Amino acid sequence: MEKNWSIKEPAPKHEVESLSSEINLDKSLVNLLIQRGVKTTEQVKAFFQPELSYLHDPFLMKNMDIAVERIESAILKGENILVYGDYDVDGTTSVALIYTFFRNFCPNLDFYIPDRYHEGYGISRAGINYARDQGFRLIIALDCGIKAEEKIRYAREQGIEFIICDHHNPGDRIPEAVAVLDPKRADCQYPFKELSGCGVGFKLLQAYSLRNKIPFEQLIPYLDLVAVSIASDIVPLTGENRVMAYYGLKQLNENPRTGLKAIIDLAKIGEKKITLEDVVYKIGPRINAAGRIESGKSAVNLLISENVKEARIIGEKVDKYNATRRNIDNNITQEALGMIEQDPMLVNSKTTVLYNPKWMKGVIGIVASRLIDYHYRPTVILTESNGFATGSARSVYGYDLYQAIDACSDLLENFGGHKYAAGLTMKVENISKFRKRFEKFVAETITPEQQRPVIEIDTEINLGDITPEFYSKLKQFEPFGPENMAPVFLTEDVVDDGTGKPVGTKGEHLKLNLIQEADPYKVYPAIAFQQGFRFPGIKNGNAFDICYSIEENEFMHKVSLQLNIKDIKFD
Repeated sequence: MEKNWSIKEPAPKHEVESLSSEINLDKSLVNLLIQRGVKTTEQVKAFFQPELSYLHDPFLMKNMDIAVERIESAILKGENILVYGDYDVDGTTSVALIYTFFRNFCPNLDFYIPDRYHEGYGISRAGINYARDQGFRLIIALDCGIKAEEKIRYAREQGIEFIICDHHNPGDRIPEAVAVLDPKRADCQYPFKELSGCGVGFKLLQAYSLRNKIPFEQLIPYLDLVAVSIASDIVPLTGENRVMAYYGLKQLNENPRTGLKAIIDLAKIGEKKITLEDVVYKIGPRINAAGRIESGKSAVNLLISENVKEARIIGEKVDKYNATRRNIDNNITQEALGMIEQDPMLVNSKTTVLYNPKWMKGVIGIVASRLIDYHYRPTVILTESNGFATGSARSVYGYDLYQAIDACSDLLENFGGHKYAAGLTMKVENISKFRKRFEKFVAETITPEQQRPVIEIDTEINLGDITPEFYSKLKQFEPFGPENMAPVFLTEDVVDDGTGKPVGTKGEHLKLNLIQEADPYKVYPAIAFQQGFRFPGIKNGNAFDICYSIEENEFMHKVSLQLNIKDIKFD
């Protein structure tokens, strides 16, 4: 599938030259900094050397003082406290964070994770009833609750109070909880709005510690959980998130908690420096798999464990859940691709809408994302749950999926989400009507550019610019994530030196050794995944353009720089 290359607007030349001379840094790297909003020497220092002192005063968050006072009162009176969170990575890390901290002060503490299949996302009546029956009078809800107005009202009728710690956008009304901590509240003046749910939980710990004279150093070990939540929940790697991710990764590498160490060992990623990419692709999916296959409680039990043997046993169970999840979503993906290929109408559609009542609800969001890799278009995957068709939707770059689903709202029981991802539920008999309306709306509103994958390119450089010193500075841009992605470079008119070859079991990848006319004696190793079909043009000595990231490659205990090619275009 041909991809569009979108090259970012370069930073103003005078700004680049001025900052480059001030900090003595390569202009192409300074351009990257300015593109990321880092424009002054003070901002450069904060970017390259994050400090925990940069974290904001937690009491700037609305209701924080009330939340701390209510927890203090509960501990003083010996009340039972229930820590409640969602079944995904952000929810389970949030619960583990609050639970492991407050179990040092409150003996009457427990946690609750709703069942994905029977209770669904967020605060449930079943969870409230559990709290009532077990004698809990205070619930600390994490990564959920900001729209649970009716559920909070029900809890109050049962004599249960809530402290809500959420990071999602509020609805028209704020629930009538004791305290509602959410930086996205319109009436909240907290300076940083993009915390993860676990990040909001950490601010609660920070506030409680300040009020009770607990040294901040005692909170640093909890940042490994925050880093896992930040990476997995795909929040911007700016501001406080960058600081907490930086120190959380440091904790993950140097002294991770027992449960995370078990995952690191099982995923075999502890032999080198752990990155946020490792968290996204190796740690996060294993934590998520518990809630998809069995229960998110297993993930929390793993994250709060202090016993190495116990953590290994739970970790192995979670690891098996992840293997099961992979098999299931791969099988469903193949089934879905078969459904498309057997239907000419689906092949030529602008959208994909598929339904199979036997598909597992917990993996259909993953399947929707995978299908876009094959058929690049807005995609909705549906299965049966409690008598309804329920599912997940994913979009393509630049297209507002939420708007398209909203245009079909009269056919839906409920829906929610944002521009690129959504969840929805409808009556089974409405699927056909939804498919036709959704297809019509998308076909009329999607642009030709939005129907091709896009690679965003940061800047153009020559291969000769890539030196060990250049890469050393580039490494200081880490941790990478949304709004601070690993830079993608463009280099024009390169050729293979004649030793390049297809690799992989089917020759689907390329291993190349590239040279550029400006510096014909320097060879740059490169790997191009899923680009094997380009080899006939390359082996003929044709010049081509590449967009790529720069990475370290370790082979036979030797580390060297390698270009990871995202795409190739011939002149």
